[in-house]
Amino acid sequence: MRPPTRPHAPPSVPRRRAAGVAAAVVAAGIAGGAPAAAQQGAALSIGIGGSVTSLDPHFYNASPNNSLSMHIFDRLVERDPQARPYPGLAAEWRVIEPTVWEFRLRPGVKWHDGRDFTADDVAFTIARAPNVPNSPGGFGGYLRAIARVEVVDPLTIRFHTHRPHALLPTELANIAIVSRHAGEGATTEDYNAGRAAIGTGRYRLVSYRPGDRTEMARNDAWWGGPEPWARVSYRFIGNDGARTAALLAGDVDVIDQVPSTDLPRLRRDPRVSVFDIQGLRVIFLGADLSRDGAVPFLTDNDGRPIPRNPFQDIRVRRALSIAIDRRALAERVMEGTAHPSGQWLPAGAFGHNPDVRPPPYDPEAARRLLAEAGFPDGFRLTLHSPNDRYPNDAKTAQAVAQMWTRIGVRTQVEALPWASFAARSARQEFAMHLIGWGSVTGEASSFLVNILGTWDPRARTGSANRSRYSNPALDALTARAVATFDDERREAMLRGAVRMAVEDEAFIPLYQLVNIWATRRCLRAEPRVDERTLAASIRPAN
Repeated sequence: MRPPTRPHAPPSVPRRRAAGVAAAVVAAGIAGGAPAAAQQGAALSIGIGGSVTSLDPHFYNASPNNSLSMHIFDRLVERDPQARPYPGLAAEWRVIEPTVWEFRLRPGVKWHDGRDFTADDVAFTIARAPNVPNSPGGFGGYLRAIARVEVVDPLTIRFHTHRPHALLPTELANIAIVSRHAGEGATTEDYNAGRAAIGTGRYRLVSYRPGDRTEMARNDAWWGGPEPWARVSYRFIGNDGARTAALLAGDVDVIDQVPSTDLPRLRRDPRVSVFDIQGLRVIFLGADLSRDGAVPFLTDNDGRPIPRNPFQDIRVRRALSIAIDRRALAERVMEGTAHPSGQWLPAGAFGHNPDVRPPPYDPEAARRLLAEAGFPDGFRLTLHSPNDRYPNDAKTAQAVAQMWTRIGVRTQVEALPWASFAARSARQEFAMHLIGWGSVTGEASSFLVNILGTWDPRARTGSANRSRYSNPALDALTARAVATFDDERREAMLRGAVRMAVEDEAFIPLYQLVNIWATRRCLRAEPRVDERTLAASIRPAN
């Protein structure tokens, strides 16, 4: 059908319409006038709960990495705190044919080293982003639609897509633009060392210490106007108690992933302000579906490998799902900072299926399903989880393990630091893993393409599909949906895809997180549905 001809932007949460379907979007004005703090050379210290694993903005599509890169690098299309798209390095974009998008770039933008930003840098980025060596989960899924890139002139670029693709601007909001002159031939280590970490963003890199902190200085030449913070210290504080203590002691000004155990105390503390919003991240369990035979970390009750993979039987997957009391997880483990879920998007998001509810807790039915599948006495299993990535991640894994043990699936937990967990889970080393996914596009296709899409490096689908789940019918329905420009028709297809995935027990959803930040009382934070922790979201309270 004919693509839309007018700008279209989704309203605020909870109803986030399909971001990025606009055929033409014109740059909005940047609020003028730097805050008074900008004149004072103020510094901001942020304590984050998720570990940053690289400064290379294309190495790993993980929220802590993306949050840090958003300080240093810009994108063609940006997303506001409600996941609505707005112009970034691209001043406007339009569909000129069903398979051709044209982007006009913002003039006068400079790289941190003073060189001009041009369309050639964008072309270099599109070629580099899906092809970073040793990436545990990259960005190829957001670029899968692009067949070729045409540089029209220094400030105009066209993307030719394989077929009509309604969500291209939305998906490009996930791609940090890097320079050709700094990035050509550069490795991930060159970015980590700072040699290639030259962006157009609000802040310039000063230093990066993996596992500790990143120091940044304000880019006074940023095209959007100067930020209020002259320097930003971005610190990893993985321990929940230490993160809260750092805020209360004044060692940091802001923390994210506020521990649920400390939340009531922080809300009462007159020195602290708390900000929260329903997020887009689902915490879920993924089973190893990459093998038909024996699976690592899974044995019979005598410790012997099981010749056939139990997870290939939908009855086993369903048994494990209904053996979980999601309400207990949300209320007791998460202490009210999460909501039980039966899918991957919160109510009101584009593609959320209101007819798909959290599975009922039914351990007796779970035992019957296991017996029907040939496991009346269950089996032994190790559940792997990060211990420093999501709020209460290891605690959640322990609670699930206890629930599974009650139905005869004797489960132990191995909780690992995020860097180790991410690399090993990407290699399918685990039988069952706990992980999260934030659908930062604000709609359903992100999860369908990257988590549930058949793993295919050439097609750039399934880039974060650690389970290696594959359903050709689901892939086909997803492809039809994202090629559909009409919002209502696309949403109907996406809702159908949600139902198909859930009925096939493609994954085991647990709950959706509420995103929470705490600041010193003299500051205010603008909470984001995409959970990005940004200096740009922090302002003086007055």
